[in-house]
Amino acid sequence: MNNERRQPTALEAFLPFIFMALLLGVGYGVYRLRIEVLLIAAAAVAGLVAVRLGYTWAELQSGIIEGIAKALPAALILVCVGALISTWIAAGTIPLLLRLGLHTISPRFFLVTACVLCSFVSLFTGTSWGTVGTIGIALMGVAAGLGVPLGAAAGAIVAGAYFGDKLSPFSDTTNLAPVAAQSNLFDHIRHMLWTTAPAWTLGLLVYLVVGLQAEPAASPERVAAILDTLGNAFVMSPWVLLPLPVVLYFAVRKRPTIPGILLASALAGVIAIIFQGESINDVAEAAVTGYVADTGDPAVDGLLSRGGMGPMMEVTLIVFAAFSFAGIANRAGLLDVALGHLMRLTRTTGQLIAATVGSTIFTALITGSSYLTILLPGELFAPAYRKRNLAAKNLSRTLEDSGTVVVPLIPWSAAGVFMAATLDVPTLSYLPWAVMNYTGFLFAILYGFSGIGIAPRVREDETLAGS
Repeated sequence: MNNERRQPTALEAFLPFIFMALLLGVGYGVYRLRIEVLLIAAAAVAGLVAVRLGYTWAELQSGIIEGIAKALPAALILVCVGALISTWIAAGTIPLLLRLGLHTISPRFFLVTACVLCSFVSLFTGTSWGTVGTIGIALMGVAAGLGVPLGAAAGAIVAGAYFGDKLSPFSDTTNLAPVAAQSNLFDHIRHMLWTTAPAWTLGLLVYLVVGLQAEPAASPERVAAILDTLGNAFVMSPWVLLPLPVVLYFAVRKRPTIPGILLASALAGVIAIIFQGESINDVAEAAVTGYVADTGDPAVDGLLSRGGMGPMMEVTLIVFAAFSFAGIANRAGLLDVALGHLMRLTRTTGQLIAATVGSTIFTALITGSSYLTILLPGELFAPAYRKRNLAAKNLSRTLEDSGTVVVPLIPWSAAGVFMAATLDVPTLSYLPWAVMNYTGFLFAILYGFSGIGIAPRVREDETLAGS
């Protein structure tokens, strides 16, 4: 048997991606079929193309395993966050944050407040996931109590979290993009302000206009009733907030994420036993299956009955299915060939920026990985930017504009799954409200064709400051 492998043609390279787009567009968008099944079907088509190219099942299985291995860290964090959510509720941490938010935040300015607050927390910690998993959860509770639409609230939270993550020198993707493009970190951050600042400001204006025009859905009497229910059901001591600085410390100090989450969860469990009168068995059960509230108010019970590692295990299947498809596509060289054809469409600076945006979003849709979304197009397009005498920070900025902040808008990406599961809002429900996430790359394309904010190359080694 001849196992000689060959390069895929353009049709063979694009076929699995077109099939996946049709499956997801019709199957999920129209018929609301399970994403996991659709992604596995797309992976099967990619596998058939790979076999046609000469790859064996053993090679494809190896690619699948490599793909899933890349998803494991995100999946483990997701499962641990399930325990964090349920133990924080049991400890009274989230109920106290919820109570403080209901006391202080006006419904009309909730979206602006949520976005700004998450922006600053993420900017100083460098983690969008940590911001959403702590402050974001509490803000969603406040939104529910105030009657703010949950899709809008989640969108503002995600936009704020990724604004800070994108500009923070402590963020992994902020450091990865200049490495992929061979630019300087702080030049990269300053250059991103050209696209990120107007996109963020536009989002805030949308939130402000919507908030001022909307009629409050929750009456003052209803908010007061929720406050009373929370006060009667939980001991509201400052001590119950102790798990919060633990998570923030691990984020700021760049300590391993999972130990920080587990330590904060364990501390919350101890607080639940001491202050809230929970038993060890109750805490363990909540950590695994989720917290079940019994406050006497059905709305509050629905708000606080969530979390658990078990429920999070189910959503990790989406991540594994997506990364299986990506693993086959990478192993068979389908993604490289597809990206190569996209790059050939560039003749001007505007076309180059637009092709970078398109290729990065395409990679995000296929791989669902924030890292691969930056690394693959970065490696592919870096020579083209040098050839046109464009500074590498133009490329690194565009990678973040169309990669870092777009990935959480994709339902089957690791970030999209995490945001949806943590905030308990479907990705497509919060997507329209995450204005900053999808307008940044529009500014990038506009600048590319107009020449605004496009820096020329000024030195050979662009990893030096001032490039």
